[in-house]
Amino acid sequence: MHNDAPPLRIALIGHGFMGAAHSQGWRVAPRFHDLPARPEMTLLVGRNARGVEESARKWGWEETATDWRAAIARDDIDVIDIVTPGGSHAEIAIAALEAGKHVLCEKPLANTLEEAEAMAAAADRAGNNVFAMVGFTYRRVPAAAFARDLVHSGAIGEVRQVRAAYLQDWLVDADAPLTWRLQKESAGSGALGDLGAHAVDLSQFITGQKITGVSGILNTFVHERPLLAEASGLAGTASAERGSVTVDDLALFSGRFDGGAVGSFEATRMSTGRKNALRVEVAGSTGAISFDLENMNSLGFYDATAPDTRQGFTNIMVTEPSHPYMSAWWPTGHILGYEHGFAHQAKDFVEAITANRQPEPSFADGLQVQKVLNGVERSAEADSIWTKTI
Repeated sequence: MHNDAPPLRIALIGHGFMGAAHSQGWRVAPRFHDLPARPEMTLLVGRNARGVEESARKWGWEETATDWRAAIARDDIDVIDIVTPGGSHAEIAIAALEAGKHVLCEKPLANTLEEAEAMAAAADRAGNNVFAMVGFTYRRVPAAAFARDLVHSGAIGEVRQVRAAYLQDWLVDADAPLTWRLQKESAGSGALGDLGAHAVDLSQFITGQKITGVSGILNTFVHERPLLAEASGLAGTASAERGSVTVDDLALFSGRFDGGAVGSFEATRMSTGRKNALRVEVAGSTGAISFDLENMNSLGFYDATAPDTRQGFTNIMVTEPSHPYMSAWWPTGHILGYEHGFAHQAKDFVEAITANRQPEPSFADGLQVQKVLNGVERSAEADSIWTKTI
């Protein structure tokens, strides 16, 4: 970081699982990347005073508060970072943008298409010096970014087919507690928005193509669960009382891309044995790439132009200094982990703001993903009828 770099003072709204991840990103980014502005972890905001104070001490935030509106009103805050459940994204982000604050908001952008449209419109109204970005962090895994580079360089030829799946199993147990992620008023949707949003964004990012239409189904396997007694990570401990699950457990859909490719997508929190398997395979006319988040430091690459005696998927270790983001870290072969994507996110956001350019993915990009999710929901409600998203 430049010795004379100006401060960029951050207020983080929310302090659960994503609060820890974003805190790690803000703390680590300026220590490994030469940033043109100095992120300062100024304020941590949460509803429970004791809980937010404990989190602030643990993660290194200077102050705490329980009122996000007061945080937005402060003159000494430059960035509002939103990691609350999706039901509050729109209200917080729009208020922050109207107050002239830069905004980083976790995915999916909102719970509904209407909220996402309002957020994108607020970002447009904010003007040329106020910026907003949505946190599709997996774009910033070096192997995923390198996959995009390969596809865009023409290494696999014409993109024809995409297979994307995000598989988890933390809800397989029918007695796992009813967290906010299983309630439509808080989460908007289930596996579709939580995981499917990542599969959609990453496939579009790697291919450079947008999904124009979908046909899908949604399914809920467990309709009632014990209420949450105490939260821990994604889940927690169950109480004796029970409540209704109001979101999907599984989303399956097909889609067409504006560049001619066809895709199949799966998002589920019921895939027994799969912990965090975000997988994207792109098949082209002269090759293919294969990415798996559970093996995040490598990328599969197939060169169909090679002699047939030497054809086969090559496992590329994406740890060279010339690979995306890797020059700031460790010697070749020394792998990165889940948390590094959040440091890369902080880096890219800071660099874009100080260069006075729109960071990516923008709220407009987040809205486009929301249109795809909305299209899947509408299709599922209409017996999987083909539904346009653009």
